Amino acid sequence: MEKPRFVIPLRVESNKGRILNGLLVVVAVLLSFAYLQINLVEAFRSLPAFVGFFVQNFFPANFTNIRSYLPLVAETVLFAIVGTYLSAFFAFVCGLLMSEQTNPYPLVRTSVRMVISFLRNIPVLVWASLFVYIFGIGNMVGLLALTVATLGFLARSYADSIDEIGSSKLEALRAAGASYWQILFHGLIPEFIPSWINWTLFSFEINIRASSILGMVGAGGMGIMIQTNIRLFKYREAFALIILLVLLVLLTEFAVNQLRKRIA
Repeated sequence: MEKPRFVIPLRVESNKGRILNGLLVVVAVLLSFAYLQINLVEAFRSLPAFVGFFVQNFFPANFTNIRSYLPLVAETVLFAIVGTYLSAFFAFVCGLLMSEQTNPYPLVRTSVRMVISFLRNIPVLVWASLFVYIFGIGNMVGLLALTVATLGFLARSYADSIDEIGSSKLEALRAAGASYWQILFHGLIPEFIPSWINWTLFSFEINIRASSILGMVGAGGMGIMIQTNIRLFKYREAFALIILLVLLVLLTEFAVNQLRKRIA
């Protein structure tokens, strides 16, 4: 009896497509470098001068005024906390209006999605610059910029998560005569809570970094002091703040990961 022969098909067409896509990416990158007139060779040549300038002017970091920096660290964290969870509340409401599971009116869903898309596609620094022009320099600018920018991101994420929840449980509640609020609190929210926690914590991590950057346009926090020190050529004081910022980000990531594990 002849043994069956196993033939491994060669996906020639698939491999040709991958090679073609790879070549297109390489060509696009090279054309981008040419259009932007970026000279990588010159950049690598200037790297030793940059390192020398950084070592000479930024080392060692000056932590003499460390106590005066701590309120700035607190401001940065509080910006992220208030901005994240204030936007999380409004984003949940917008997510309900954007989801087919909870909103049967297409016109309302489309209108809210258009507004959220507008908010989401404007960078947080642009929001901060606009609010500085309207309200002047201050903590309110940072809070508003973070809240508006995070609202657009979270609302879209929440709406997608709500849409992914199986409709069978919600339909069963509707068939049993449950009201809208009973369906919301007993059917939707228990299923949605894990996604809400993950997306909100992820946004909090991002906002820790963003709140420090916002300070560079006058929105308070650590960023404004980093910018001030650099403008005054106090590089060692600025480097001390940068180190504090890095430690703050790392500590936040560690704490958020531990919180996720405990919740899971």
